[in-house]
Amino acid sequence: MHFSRQAAIVGVHEHETRWAPDKTDFQLAAESARAALADAGLTLKDVDGYFVAGVSGMAPALMCEHLNIRPKVVDSTSIGGTSFLAHAAHAASAIATGRCEVALITYGSTAASRGVAVGTGGRAGYEIPEQYELPYGLTTVAAYALCAQRHMHEFGTTSEQLAEIAVTFRRHASLNPHAKYREPITVEDVLASRMISSPLHLLDCCIISDGAGAVVMTSAARARDCAKPPVWLLGAGETVFHPEAGKRDFMRMAASQTGPIALGQAGVRLEDIDLCMIYDSFTITVLMTLENLGFCKIGEGGAFVSGGRLALDGELPTNTDGGGLSSNHPGMRGIFLIIEATRQLRGECGPRQVPNCRLALAHGTGGTLGTRHGGVTLILGRD
Repeated sequence: MHFSRQAAIVGVHEHETRWAPDKTDFQLAAESARAALADAGLTLKDVDGYFVAGVSGMAPALMCEHLNIRPKVVDSTSIGGTSFLAHAAHAASAIATGRCEVALITYGSTAASRGVAVGTGGRAGYEIPEQYELPYGLTTVAAYALCAQRHMHEFGTTSEQLAEIAVTFRRHASLNPHAKYREPITVEDVLASRMISSPLHLLDCCIISDGAGAVVMTSAARARDCAKPPVWLLGAGETVFHPEAGKRDFMRMAASQTGPIALGQAGVRLEDIDLCMIYDSFTITVLMTLENLGFCKIGEGGAFVSGGRLALDGELPTNTDGGGLSSNHPGMRGIFLIIEATRQLRGECGPRQVPNCRLALAHGTGGTLGTRHGGVTLILGRD
């Protein structure tokens, strides 16, 4: 559907904690929910749509009980770390069709304090399509490393080019008081960090932290009465990507399908984008996502991310909060892409603010490159 400014983000909150052993996932999510609603000038009594992923068990029912809300619309779509971008698109549709008026999206995780080694091990059981992969020890990080190796083999991409992504995002994190890691790093530091899965070094990989966030969306009519200026959802593309019965192309991602859909709905071009928020599970994820979105051709990503292009003062400021590589990554990071994009479009980011930020692209990848993953692209804009 064409959203045409029918739904807006009116409240956001990113929990300040990166380590909360004294709290549960539910508590962190609830604290962010109340703060995001307060940001919008609303309360839990206003919520009639609820969207959640990542909380164990019957996620919507458990969290609705925890928050003591009775929504008319619930959604627990789970396509990995990008689930929350899908939730934003689904919430906009529900609002536009009158199924709900105030939608709340939440996430909370204590992955770090519970010692969850995100992405480093296979599952005890597996579904039929995975029988050709998991028995041989393929982990999430190894799958991304295979894509990085292939990219280097086909196109001559270098570890130094990947490292520049990590260095740039750490520089952004240094301007974010809540980022987990703020100390500057160099390309040499990235290359000297221990190898996790060749060619990906430790500093090519996202961190593991606790964290939580919440997003509040509402109708165009109600948005005008909220406490903060609206940020409009202008376009959304959503799909899943898989090996296509063995015809896999390791260089292709869901972004190649979702990007054009979202841009077409919004009626904008890549050249119009002022800010990118890209899921950075690994440095290679960023490089390949930018290629698949169309910012450059497949194979040209190494050169594209070099020379400071992704920096705050570059041509395409990207992951201005520090991203999953330096700020936070509690296991599923998609909601934080929306939160940072919203704050940038409102002009609330202080020393890391992108000047005159009017149009943002957020793309989430959930799952594993080279096998199967979900992808969602959102185009967000201010008045």
